[in-house]
Amino acid sequence: MGSKNHTSMDGFLLLEFSNRPMTCSFLITITYIMVLSANLSIFSIIQLDKHFHTPMYFFLCSLSILDVCYSTVTLPPMLVNASTGNRYISFSGCFTQLYFFIYVGGTECLLLTVMAYDRYVAICNPLHYVQIMNQRFCCYTVAGCCILGFINALFHTLMTLRLTFCENRHINNFLCDVLPMLEAACSDIYSSQMLIWVDTVVLGVSTFSVVMTSYIHIISIILKIHSSEGRQKVFSTCSSHLIVVIVFYITGIFSYNSPNSGESFPSGRVSSIINSVLPPFLNPVFYCFRNKKPLLHYSAQY
Repeated sequence: MGSKNHTSMDGFLLLEFSNRPMTCSFLITITYIMVLSANLSIFSIIQLDKHFHTPMYFFLCSLSILDVCYSTVTLPPMLVNASTGNRYISFSGCFTQLYFFIYVGGTECLLLTVMAYDRYVAICNPLHYVQIMNQRFCCYTVAGCCILGFINALFHTLMTLRLTFCENRHINNFLCDVLPMLEAACSDIYSSQMLIWVDTVVLGVSTFSVVMTSYIHIISIILKIHSSEGRQKVFSTCSSHLIVVIVFYITGIFSYNSPNSGESFPSGRVSSIINSVLPPFLNPVFYCFRNKKPLLHYSAQY
């Protein structure tokens, strides 16, 4: 790998999107419009209706904004690629996309963990819910998720910036993500691989463990509810978040747990698209359409 030539080329070439550009452009456009419409509608409704000014919907509102950002980082550049056939992306543009893709993904991972804690307190400790999930705590936790996401993305971006890239600078993906960029590197990528491994443990396994632990306690409480209607209401509210978490983590696992970075991995390219489209698209569906009667009495107003 170290014997490959280098170049002064100031950008990268992404993977060609498809031999059917019009079809791909149409699908990307429709998907992006639907993601924006659904998530911005949730945000607007929550902001305009005072009945939704509760911790649960405050976090959902934050998740909707993150989902809009998540899809905006990836889908418009993909649309340009598919519609114009221009696969070139500048050096600064590629690393900007890399940074924000990691930032939004990491922040959403942390926010989903906080949302699991919110449901844990609401179900398992309802008498102290107002004191624990107060306005200041909710704002601080969302701000903390953003700060940690910023730090995580900064580390990955700086580590990738240290790499030397090969002559052709082909990125074997439709977007600038960590693994495809490591594949395009000619220098030693061991440090970057170790950072990905640490990130997987700290940001992936640990947060997922917190979510699962919260839901183990929640399910134990649900099983003790004597009323079948009460069990159904509680489970309906919690199951939406649990499904969102499972979708998010499954798509993330397929994106970041590929074979060796030096190997071509077609399913990794597909999973990158799914990871950037599916969670933002499905989150509004699960939260709104599954919860026709949200459990508002578990979410105290500020």
